[in-house]
Amino acid sequence: MRTGVSRIVFLATVALTAAALGGCKTIGSTDTTGSISSGPQQRTEAEWRRDSEALGDRFRANPRDPDVAMRYAQALRATGQRGQAAAVLETSALHNPENRALLGAYGRALADAGDFKRALEVLERAHSPDQPDWRILSVQGAVMDQMGRHPEAQRYYASALRIVPDEPSVLSNLGLSYALSKDLRRAEETLRRAARGGADRRVRQNLALVVGLQGRFPEAETIARAELPPDEAAANVAYLKQMLAQKGHANFKKAIGPRTVQGLEPADESGS
Repeated sequence: MRTGVSRIVFLATVALTAAALGGCKTIGSTDTTGSISSGPQQRTEAEWRRDSEALGDRFRANPRDPDVAMRYAQALRATGQRGQAAAVLETSALHNPENRALLGAYGRALADAGDFKRALEVLERAHSPDQPDWRILSVQGAVMDQMGRHPEAQRYYASALRIVPDEPSVLSNLGLSYALSKDLRRAEETLRRAARGGADRRVRQNLALVVGLQGRFPEAETIARAELPPDEAAANVAYLKQMLAQKGHANFKKAIGPRTVQGLEPADESGS
């Protein structure tokens, strides 16, 4: 389904691994970012379901294998089974309590399922102050934003940017956090930095929305149409017009939707 074209393009994207996979319902979109810089190949829901069945058999045979658990959880989320994905990762984490990649994936899955408090607790265990992980810091910021704690979220993003200055995925989330805080000027500045850093087109669509909310619709429409096939560009512009016609902070929250906390999963592999 192409919800990621007309509506979900205005989503925050949080990259937790260099080859992160997207966790939103957009099949083949991060993807889940994937990530800001790279995403999975286009895949149908039928293909994800096939993988889910095969990986489910492997997971039940050996729930101690963290790689299988993460890949299985990824397939489950791609087919809308977010609660089950979190349960799979919880089981594997019990067998691998020191596996930070697995803990990161589990925390991300909890956030994806709306269990923000537990997500933060698990994510705290996924790295340490003496070995901070910018990907985890970025996801912690995204969780804080989902909880409405925007100043705290921005501090997490700032910590991540001290490790990876100008990382597009972190800048994208920081920009949306500013927008949620009604600081549209700083949101625009930050999203433009993200776009210059090689971010994918979802960042530019977020930028279009922020520019439009400041009353500069022709410029916003130009940004929304850039680098898209005509049908996708028309869908994006139509949704942009719908949101801007209603205006208001509540509608901005609606436009960017539930933030998509992505990553900490293996890259997509065919034949799994």
